[in-house]
Amino acid sequence: MGRLQEIAAPAFHANRIVRSVVDVFFPPLCMSCQKRVSEPHALCAACWTAISFIEGALCARCGTPFEADPGSETVCGSCHAKPHYFDRARSLCKYDDASKGLLLGLKHGDRLDHVPGLSRWLARAGSELLAGTDIIVPVPLHRWRLWKRRYNQAAILAKHLSQISGKPHRPLVLVRTRHTPSQGEMPSAKARRRNVLSAFKVPPDRRTDLHGRNVLLIDDVLTTGATLDACARALKRAGAARVDVLTVSRVVRPG
Repeated sequence: MGRLQEIAAPAFHANRIVRSVVDVFFPPLCMSCQKRVSEPHALCAACWTAISFIEGALCARCGTPFEADPGSETVCGSCHAKPHYFDRARSLCKYDDASKGLLLGLKHGDRLDHVPGLSRWLARAGSELLAGTDIIVPVPLHRWRLWKRRYNQAAILAKHLSQISGKPHRPLVLVRTRHTPSQGEMPSAKARRRNVLSAFKVPPDRRTDLHGRNVLLIDDVLTTGATLDACARALKRAGAARVDVLTVSRVVRPG
């Protein structure tokens, strides 16, 4: 052990020196407000405090936060009324004014520098789900939307999460077969469900990757869960044993 420390120490100090020199010319900035911070891919104290991280008492199924703790296996009223196709969903934080800039920057503003920080936090928020995961699968974009946007933020997050967790990343297991309008344009939850009905499928040559496997489905935002339900339905029909969901943020409605 002592010999290993002797070998590692010079490399560690060299990295620290290189990092110090780089920071002089390119100081790390807050991912949200661009103020200087001590580490790259981080938030300043004010922006960190403003993020509404989701923790504590949650719906056992969809991960909606409860105001009081009714018990670890309690399911919310919405999940009782209309159960989801996915088994569990968890999210890092609430989708609100504090987190919206980070997500929109990643999704539409080419802010791929947000990915390392968000992936690291996702791994912590989803540690329970990751423990039982066999493969990580991103929510896919239709090829025309991918061509227009140039990248799929969910796939990039999934790839980084795979590197952090050591779980296999399978980005081609699920494909989007219909070019649907944006879910944000839909006037209701019912319209969202109709919009993505049968919009996803697993190619026949990918079904062996799924048979009996536990899948962790990755996306940036959970709103009503319609898109994630459509994905989970396709994955389970193709042989997945269970499908859990992990997103960066989720919409939390009062009450």
